[in-house]
Amino acid sequence: MTAVAAPPPRPLWRRLLGFNLLTALVLGVGGWYVGWFGAHAVKGLSIAYFADTDYNELSVVMAYIGGVVGFLVGLGFLNYPIARMRGYPPSLREKETHGWTRYFSLCTDHKVVGIQYLWGIGLFFFIGGLNAMLIRTELLRPNHQVFPAGTYLTIVGMHGTMMMGMMTSGILGPFANYLVPIMIGARRMAFPRIEALTFWLLMAAGTILTSTIFFGGFPTGWTGYAPLSNEGNPGMDNYLLFFALVGISMTLLGLNMIATVLTMRAPGLTWTRLPIFVWGVLSTAVLMVLAAPVLIATLGMEMLDRTAQTTFFVAAGGGSSYLYQNLFWVFGHPEVYILALPGFAIVLELLPVFSRKPLWGYRLAVGGLLGVSLLSWFVWQHHLFVSGINGDLRPFYMLSTELISIPTGFTFLCGMMTLWRGNIRFTVPMLFCLAWFFNFLIGGLSGVFLSDVPSDVTTHGSFFSMAHFHYTIMGGLVFTFFAAIYYWVPKMTGWELNERLGKVHFWTMFIFFNSTFFPLFIAGFEGQPRRVVTYSSHLQFLNDWVSVSAFLLGISMLVFLFNLVWSLAFVKKPAEANPWSSRSIEFQLPSPVPVHNFDRIPVFSSDPYGYGEGPVPTWVAPAGAPAGSE
Repeated sequence: MTAVAAPPPRPLWRRLLGFNLLTALVLGVGGWYVGWFGAHAVKGLSIAYFADTDYNELSVVMAYIGGVVGFLVGLGFLNYPIARMRGYPPSLREKETHGWTRYFSLCTDHKVVGIQYLWGIGLFFFIGGLNAMLIRTELLRPNHQVFPAGTYLTIVGMHGTMMMGMMTSGILGPFANYLVPIMIGARRMAFPRIEALTFWLLMAAGTILTSTIFFGGFPTGWTGYAPLSNEGNPGMDNYLLFFALVGISMTLLGLNMIATVLTMRAPGLTWTRLPIFVWGVLSTAVLMVLAAPVLIATLGMEMLDRTAQTTFFVAAGGGSSYLYQNLFWVFGHPEVYILALPGFAIVLELLPVFSRKPLWGYRLAVGGLLGVSLLSWFVWQHHLFVSGINGDLRPFYMLSTELISIPTGFTFLCGMMTLWRGNIRFTVPMLFCLAWFFNFLIGGLSGVFLSDVPSDVTTHGSFFSMAHFHYTIMGGLVFTFFAAIYYWVPKMTGWELNERLGKVHFWTMFIFFNSTFFPLFIAGFEGQPRRVVTYSSHLQFLNDWVSVSAFLLGISMLVFLFNLVWSLAFVKKPAEANPWSSRSIEFQLPSPVPVHNFDRIPVFSSDPYGYGEGPVPTWVAPAGAPAGSE
């Protein structure tokens, strides 16, 4: 039988004419102008019926909606539904074997989407970090000197909004998309096109937020409080659209994760054998699905206030800015745990590997993750202690806020007992996990001051609350984010990262992180408010110390960036299939993992934490193994 020769690869110019990132950008710009001029065309036709409409605001909103639609069409998201309506059979795979170009287009391989997330979120994380450097440059002097006060507020708002919006998917985007199907023995996500859509929506959102500077920025910080948001420049619409798209992406990402874990687990993978990282993903996904729609609805109401002159949050028209605060924090405080829970799960996933012990208290750890998810819905009004909250409600929210430390303590207990008398290896991922204990403990203890009304009246809105927040989120999520990078990126890419540079990155980041944010507790107690461009002259030394430490913290990130580029683009030292001697299923596969994951769906007979209990189970059939092997 004569073999059929593979068709020759198409020329680059032919590939550029298809549905890809270049086409998406062209159609996105075209859609932006269609929306902009369309809003003005509507003005002439409907001014008699909608005389109260603000067409400057409507033009910005419609322009970006048109731009996002054009962008998604250019990527090819309409190809599948149109093909199905025309009677073509369904296809589950798109651009899964087309070389490097698949990273710049719609691809349904969950591993490609994970790597897209890693680089895409990394780009906007870098932009948010640059904004932080600008903030600390301004605060080198008590009186503003570098930027006008309005520009400073926009920079502060962009930094906080970018970090909070992008890092909501900082773990689930790159690592859950890549690893969860493998960890549960599946070949793909439940809804692969929705998986790809969540990434490209997030990238469109980041671009919209970055462009707010062309429309005057926004003065509200990352929370977007009304009524100030009603009075802001058209750049405020960029903020609203950014968070709305982030909310849609979060909702779809969470639904996809839940559906995948519930319906696609391999035989034998019972709930008590599920990797703790998957439990963390599942608990986070539930919060995403329940909390993000509240944010979308809130931003939609605010958008109508700005464009159609409704009065949901305008007191003069019968609305309430207090309503905005409640709705925002109904989303906002579960969001804090959307950021924190994946970090908990990463720490508990990695500690057994590097202490060579089974995970202590597996069921207690699962209970801790689920308990945090549940209690996170009962704490939001501690953000409103100084906003006119009914005094009778304060004791309940003080109690519920402090109660959440109990399931959080379960995580600490399980982690510390896993380390107890373990054969600890101080690898780079392990160092970042150990730093999490220190940082998150300080964040939790400082949170007590914000959960109790008497002390919160003093510290609310000050640099104390900002320092607490960074210890909780950056000290928790970002440190574990880097632990995950050093642990899993060699598996994801097939190339090793330089360990010496990794340790330089860790120690410089750990030292200067604490040198940056711990003094801000003192500044907060001394009365320095956040989001204010000037401060008392007696606090200048403290602020200069913090600024210099922040610049050095930024340099530590450049060390990481150099390590990443140097190791993956120049040195290219092949990574071993299982460099950490892990028992987890993903490390029993080649590096990088093949497109199809498994030649044969594995059958699970034990959990992945049986260190010291014999050899790695042989029930995994690695991709590339003979069809009859087990």
